[in-house]
Order: sequence, then C-alpha cells, then structure tokens
Amino acid sequence: MAEKIYTKPPCLLPLSSGFCPGCLHSLATKLIAESIDELGVAEKVINVLPVGCSTMNSLYWKLDMVTSAHGRAPAVATGVKRCRPDALVFAYQGDGDLASIGLSEVLMAANRGEHITIFFANNSTYGMTGGQMAPTTLIGQKSTTCVFGRDPDTTGFPIRMCELVKELEAPVYVARFALNSPANIRKAKKGIKKAMQNQIDGLGFSFVELLINCPTNWGMSPVQSIAYMEENTMKYFPCKVFVDKTEEEEK
Repeated sequence: MAEKIYTKPPCLLPLSSGFCPGCLHSLATKLIAESIDELGVAEKVINVLPVGCSTMNSLYWKLDMVTSAHGRAPAVATGVKRCRPDALVFAYQGDGDLASIGLSEVLMAANRGEHITIFFANNSTYGMTGGQMAPTTLIGQKSTTCVFGRDPDTTGFPIRMCELVKELEAPVYVARFALNSPANIRKAKKGIKKAMQNQIDGLGFSFVELLINCPTNWGMSPVQSIAYMEENTMKYFPCKVFVDKTEEEEK
C-alpha cells in the first residue's frame, strides 16, 4: 500500500471549501492552518474573526475563535492577548475590513507594538458585499462603484498597507507575498510561519500581506485572475520583506 505523504492540516475541519471556485482565500486558509500545525501551537491559538469573506474561516479552522465588529479585529486581538499572554493571537482580514474601516485600528496596534499577528488578504475589492471599490482597488480597475475604473482624481490612489506599517517604529516584521505560483506560495508559507514564531518568541507585532484574487467580482476565470495579478496587482504592490528586526538582531 502506498504511503500517504500529504493530507489536510489537522486544524482544518474535514469540510469542502465554500469559497468561490479559484479564490485564493482557500489557499491562504490552508497555509495558515499548516503553519499552526507545524509549529505545534493549535491548542494555544485564538483567532479573531473580522467581517468579510475571511469570516468563513469560522467554518474551517478547528481553533478557538472570538468575533469582532467590522474593522475592529486588531483592537479585539489586543484585548485577548493582554488577557491571555500565553496564547497565539492572530487575525486574518480582508482589504475592506482592514484598510478602510479598520485602518486606524491596525495602525494603532502596530504603533503600540502589540504582541499579535495580522494577516492581510488583499484582493483589491469588497468580495463579500458585491465587489465595490476597496482602498486597494487599482487605478483603472473596475468595480460596482467605479464602473469605468478607479479614477485617482476623484477617489485617490490605492493604499499600500505594508508601506504604511513599515514606517512605524514598533513592528518587528512586515512583509508582502503573492499566492500566484508554487514558488511564491512557498515564500508566503515561510513568512506566515515566521510571523507566528515572532509572537511565540515574544518579539512583538507582525504584519503579513497576502496578494490574492477574486475571480467572481473581477469577472474573470481563475486562470485569467492570476494573470491579472501578475500583470497589474504585483506591479503596484511589490512583494518583499519590508521589516525584519529578527534578522537585524542576528547581524
């Protein structure tokens, strides 16, 4: 009998994904679950659920969870971590939740250097509520609220969250990855684990941005959406490690 060498992460429940076909939220969900299992900390994890597509992870992660109001996940995570300093506390937020209504919350938590981990899924749209323009919608990219494409003269420019967070003094790790290819997925997995390990080691605030797609609201096939990411999204949002104070200390 052949040996089974790959299976669903133990902290993922044995359910089929309810994310739209081709949506990379499901991949990000799996990468986070794999990282938790490989670090052996599932029993210590408390996930803070925000509002948006990421809330669907309440159905998939076999973890302790608490809910928060729209955009308030970093504030709730701060309270949970201060009450339970032994726990590994993280939030997985979309761009509407984090970069719009929750912008102040995440920047203040980062500025205070809270010992929490934030994963930011950037698909340039309000995925759950119908595809409205998000703070990260690209110039010229169409949505239900900018049907002719985003115009910076009237709606401003897309917000680069990593570039904002990296300017603060306190964060110990700020990085952006794309889930568009096997090679980049491996880099993202490494970054996700590092952000969690930083919290385990008591080092402070970590922020990891994951560039993903939204085939449904972009009006594309999954394959077309990946090509769009590579030709547009990844050019405006460059993938790199912006801050890594653990490496600085090692040097």
